[in-house]
Amino acid sequence: MNMIREAIEYIAGLVKRSEGQLLQVGDQQFHTYEELKLIRELVPQAINVRSLSGLVGYIKSEFDGDHKLMVHVMNPTKVVAFTEFNRDKARNFMIEAAAMLPDFKFDSWYRNEEFNISLQSGFIPTDDRAAILRVIGTIQEENVKTTGDNGVTQTVVAKSGIATVGNVIVPNPVVLRPFRTFVEVDQPMSEFVFRMKDGPSCALFEADGGAWKLAAMENINAYLQKALQKEVESGKIVIIA
Repeated sequence: MNMIREAIEYIAGLVKRSEGQLLQVGDQQFHTYEELKLIRELVPQAINVRSLSGLVGYIKSEFDGDHKLMVHVMNPTKVVAFTEFNRDKARNFMIEAAAMLPDFKFDSWYRNEEFNISLQSGFIPTDDRAAILRVIGTIQEENVKTTGDNGVTQTVVAKSGIATVGNVIVPNPVVLRPFRTFVEVDQPMSEFVFRMKDGPSCALFEADGGAWKLAAMENINAYLQKALQKEVESGKIVIIA
Protein backbone atom coordinates (compact mmCIF):
# COMPACT_ATOMS: atom_id res chain seq x y z
CA MET A 1 0.00 0.00 0.00
CA ASN A 2 2.80 2.37 0.91
CA MET A 3 4.56 1.54 -2.33
CA ILE A 4 1.47 2.51 -4.33
CA ARG A 5 1.14 5.81 -2.47
CA GLU A 6 4.82 6.62 -3.02
CA ALA A 7 4.48 5.81 -6.72
CA ILE A 8 1.46 8.11 -7.08
CA GLU A 9 3.27 10.97 -5.26
CA TYR A 10 6.34 10.44 -7.45
CA ILE A 11 4.27 10.58 -10.65
CA ALA A 12 2.41 13.67 -9.38
CA GLY A 13 5.76 15.34 -8.70
CA LEU A 14 6.96 14.62 -12.21
CA VAL A 15 3.80 16.17 -13.68
CA LYS A 16 4.16 19.22 -11.45
CA ARG A 17 7.80 19.71 -12.41
CA SER A 18 7.03 19.30 -16.13
CA GLU A 19 4.27 21.91 -16.00
CA GLY A 20 6.23 24.29 -13.84
CA GLN A 21 4.92 26.82 -11.34
CA LEU A 22 4.40 30.56 -11.23
CA LEU A 23 6.14 32.30 -8.36
CA GLN A 24 5.51 35.91 -7.32
CA VAL A 25 8.55 37.63 -5.79
CA GLY A 26 7.82 41.22 -4.94
CA ASP A 27 6.41 42.82 -8.10
CA GLN A 28 8.05 40.27 -10.43
CA GLN A 29 6.90 36.87 -11.65
CA PHE A 30 9.05 33.77 -12.21
CA HIS A 31 8.37 30.41 -13.86
CA THR A 32 9.92 27.21 -12.51
CA TYR A 33 9.70 25.05 -15.65
CA GLU A 34 13.06 23.17 -15.80
CA GLU A 35 14.80 26.25 -14.39
CA LEU A 36 13.86 29.49 -12.71
CA LYS A 37 13.05 32.06 -15.39
CA LEU A 38 11.89 35.66 -15.07
CA ILE A 39 8.60 36.36 -16.87
CA ARG A 40 8.92 39.74 -18.49
CA GLU A 41 5.89 41.94 -19.04
CA LEU A 42 4.97 42.37 -22.68
CA VAL A 43 5.74 45.82 -24.08
CA PRO A 44 3.31 46.86 -26.85
CA GLN A 45 4.52 48.33 -30.11
CA ALA A 46 3.91 52.07 -30.31
CA ILE A 47 1.21 53.42 -32.62
CA ASN A 48 2.69 55.64 -35.34
CA VAL A 49 0.91 58.81 -36.49
CA ARG A 50 2.01 61.71 -38.68
CA SER A 51 0.48 64.68 -36.89
CA LEU A 52 0.13 66.27 -33.48
CA SER A 53 -3.66 66.16 -33.79
CA GLY A 54 -3.45 62.37 -34.19
CA LEU A 55 -1.39 62.09 -31.00
CA VAL A 56 -3.80 64.33 -29.08
CA GLY A 57 -6.81 62.38 -30.36
CA TYR A 58 -5.30 59.08 -29.22
CA ILE A 59 -4.53 60.38 -25.72
CA LYS A 60 -7.99 61.88 -25.27
CA SER A 61 -9.69 58.69 -26.45
CA GLU A 62 -8.14 56.55 -23.66
CA PHE A 63 -8.37 53.73 -26.21
CA ASP A 64 -5.75 51.60 -24.43
CA GLY A 65 -6.80 52.51 -20.92
CA ASP A 66 -6.56 55.41 -18.52
CA HIS A 67 -2.78 55.51 -18.16
CA LYS A 68 -0.72 58.31 -16.71
CA LEU A 69 1.49 59.43 -19.59
CA MET A 70 4.54 61.54 -20.20
CA VAL A 71 4.60 63.33 -23.55
CA HIS A 72 8.15 64.08 -24.68
CA VAL A 73 8.89 66.56 -27.47
CA MET A 74 12.13 64.91 -28.58
CA ASN A 75 12.91 67.24 -31.48
CA PRO A 76 11.05 69.41 -34.04
CA THR A 77 9.80 66.36 -35.94
CA LYS A 78 9.19 63.69 -33.27
CA VAL A 79 6.94 63.48 -30.20
CA VAL A 80 6.38 60.33 -28.11
CA ALA A 81 4.05 59.40 -25.24
CA PHE A 82 4.95 56.67 -22.74
CA THR A 83 3.84 55.27 -19.41
CA GLU A 84 5.57 55.05 -16.07
CA PHE A 85 8.00 52.16 -15.46
CA ASN A 86 6.31 48.77 -15.44
CA ARG A 87 7.28 45.97 -13.05
CA ASP A 88 10.37 45.22 -15.19
CA LYS A 89 11.55 48.85 -15.03
CA ALA A 90 10.66 49.36 -18.70
CA ARG A 91 8.37 51.96 -20.22
CA ASN A 92 5.47 51.26 -22.54
CA PHE A 93 5.72 53.61 -25.51
CA MET A 94 2.09 54.11 -26.48
CA ILE A 95 2.27 56.42 -29.49
CA GLU A 96 4.81 58.25 -31.65
CA ALA A 97 4.14 61.25 -33.88
CA ALA A 98 6.57 61.95 -36.74
CA ALA A 99 6.07 65.04 -38.91
CA MET A 100 5.58 64.76 -42.67
CA LEU A 101 7.89 67.32 -44.28
CA PRO A 102 8.89 68.40 -47.79
CA ASP A 103 12.10 66.77 -49.00
CA PHE A 104 14.35 69.83 -49.17
CA LYS A 105 18.07 69.56 -48.44
CA PHE A 106 19.80 72.62 -47.11
CA ASP A 107 23.49 73.12 -47.91
CA SER A 108 22.91 71.35 -51.25
CA TRP A 109 22.85 72.72 -54.77
CA TYR A 110 19.67 72.62 -56.86
CA ARG A 111 19.09 73.39 -60.51
CA ASN A 112 17.29 76.70 -60.97
CA GLU A 113 13.86 75.28 -61.90
CA GLU A 114 13.90 72.63 -59.18
CA PHE A 115 14.90 75.24 -56.61
CA ASN A 116 12.06 77.52 -57.76
CA ILE A 117 9.47 74.77 -57.29
CA SER A 118 10.86 73.71 -53.90
CA LEU A 119 10.87 77.28 -52.64
CA GLN A 120 7.22 77.77 -53.56
CA SER A 121 6.00 74.40 -52.25
CA GLY A 122 8.09 74.01 -49.10
CA PHE A 123 8.37 77.56 -47.71
CA ILE A 124 5.79 79.92 -46.23
CA PRO A 125 5.56 83.20 -48.22
CA THR A 126 7.81 86.00 -46.89
CA ASP A 127 9.32 89.13 -48.43
CA ASP A 128 12.70 87.44 -48.77
CA ARG A 129 11.19 84.38 -50.42
CA ALA A 130 9.56 86.69 -52.97
CA ALA A 131 12.88 88.45 -53.56
CA ILE A 132 14.68 85.16 -54.23
CA LEU A 133 11.92 84.03 -56.61
CA ARG A 134 12.25 87.27 -58.55
CA VAL A 135 15.99 86.73 -58.95
CA ILE A 136 15.88 83.09 -59.99
CA GLY A 137 12.89 83.71 -62.23
CA THR A 138 14.76 86.25 -64.36
CA ILE A 139 18.29 84.89 -64.30
CA GLN A 140 20.08 84.42 -67.61
CA GLU A 141 21.07 80.76 -67.66
CA GLU A 142 24.32 81.27 -69.51
CA ASN A 143 25.47 84.27 -67.51
CA VAL A 144 25.59 83.16 -63.87
CA LYS A 145 29.28 82.36 -64.32
CA THR A 146 29.91 86.11 -64.91
CA THR A 147 28.76 86.75 -61.32
CA GLY A 148 30.40 89.38 -59.17
CA ASP A 149 31.04 88.06 -55.66
CA ASN A 150 32.59 89.78 -52.65
CA GLY A 151 31.97 86.86 -50.30
CA VAL A 152 28.76 88.32 -48.87
CA THR A 153 26.65 89.58 -51.76
CA GLN A 154 26.49 88.35 -55.33
CA THR A 155 25.67 90.22 -58.53
CA VAL A 156 24.26 88.18 -61.39
CA VAL A 157 23.09 88.97 -64.91
CA ALA A 158 19.29 88.86 -65.15
CA LYS A 159 16.60 89.81 -67.62
CA SER A 160 15.33 93.32 -67.00
CA GLY A 161 12.97 93.38 -69.95
CA ILE A 162 11.87 91.40 -72.97
CA ALA A 163 15.22 91.66 -74.72
CA THR A 164 17.55 93.41 -72.31
CA VAL A 165 19.62 92.22 -69.38
CA GLY A 166 20.93 93.95 -66.28
CA ASN A 167 22.83 93.27 -63.05
CA VAL A 168 20.80 92.14 -60.05
CA ILE A 169 22.11 91.82 -56.48
CA VAL A 170 21.30 88.48 -54.86
CA PRO A 171 19.81 89.18 -51.39
CA ASN A 172 21.84 87.99 -48.36
CA PRO A 173 21.26 86.93 -45.68
CA VAL A 174 17.60 86.00 -46.16
CA VAL A 175 14.95 85.31 -43.52
CA LEU A 176 12.74 82.38 -44.49
CA ARG A 177 10.12 80.09 -42.97
CA PRO A 178 10.55 76.57 -44.39
CA PHE A 179 8.30 73.72 -43.30
CA ARG A 180 10.57 71.99 -40.76
CA THR A 181 8.15 70.95 -38.03
CA PHE A 182 4.53 69.83 -37.62
CA VAL A 183 2.07 71.79 -39.76
CA GLU A 184 -0.21 72.43 -36.76
CA VAL A 185 2.31 74.87 -35.26
CA ASP A 186 4.01 78.05 -36.48
CA GLN A 187 7.08 77.45 -38.62
CA PRO A 188 10.08 79.28 -37.08
CA MET A 189 11.77 82.04 -39.03
CA SER A 190 15.54 81.84 -39.40
CA GLU A 191 18.38 83.27 -41.45
CA PHE A 192 19.95 81.57 -44.46
CA VAL A 193 22.78 82.37 -46.83
CA PHE A 194 21.51 82.23 -50.41
CA ARG A 195 24.10 81.46 -53.06
CA MET A 196 24.13 80.91 -56.81
CA LYS A 197 26.65 79.45 -59.24
CA ASP A 198 26.86 78.63 -62.92
CA GLY A 199 24.32 76.26 -64.33
CA PRO A 200 22.45 78.10 -62.90
CA SER A 201 22.32 76.40 -59.50
CA CYS A 202 21.05 77.69 -56.16
CA ALA A 203 21.53 76.69 -52.54
CA LEU A 204 20.45 77.75 -49.06
CA PHE A 205 22.86 77.42 -46.15
CA GLU A 206 21.54 77.52 -42.60
CA ALA A 207 22.90 80.48 -40.64
CA ASP A 208 21.15 80.51 -37.26
CA GLY A 209 23.19 77.87 -35.44
CA GLY A 210 20.15 75.62 -34.99
CA ALA A 211 18.20 78.13 -32.88
CA TRP A 212 15.10 77.34 -34.96
CA LYS A 213 14.95 73.88 -33.38
CA LEU A 214 14.41 75.30 -29.89
CA ALA A 215 11.74 77.66 -31.24
CA ALA A 216 9.96 74.80 -33.03
CA MET A 217 10.00 72.60 -29.92
CA GLU A 218 8.59 75.43 -27.83
CA ASN A 219 5.80 75.90 -30.40
CA ILE A 220 4.98 72.18 -30.20
CA ASN A 221 4.99 72.33 -26.41
CA ALA A 222 2.60 75.31 -26.43
CA TYR A 223 0.25 73.50 -28.84
CA LEU A 224 0.16 70.36 -26.69
CA GLN A 225 -0.26 72.29 -23.44
CA LYS A 226 -3.35 73.96 -24.90
CA ALA A 227 -4.77 70.85 -26.60
CA LEU A 228 -4.28 68.70 -23.49
CA GLN A 229 -4.92 71.38 -20.88
CA LYS A 230 -7.55 69.38 -18.98
CA GLU A 231 -5.33 66.28 -18.82
CA VAL A 232 -2.29 68.33 -17.74
CA GLU A 233 -4.20 70.10 -14.97
CA SER A 234 -5.54 66.80 -13.64
CA GLY A 235 -2.02 65.36 -13.47
CA LYS A 236 -2.78 62.61 -15.96
CA ILE A 237 -0.40 64.02 -18.58
CA VAL A 238 3.09 65.48 -18.12
CA ILE A 239 4.61 67.32 -21.10
CA ILE A 240 8.33 68.00 -21.44
CA ALA A 241 10.25 69.58 -24.32
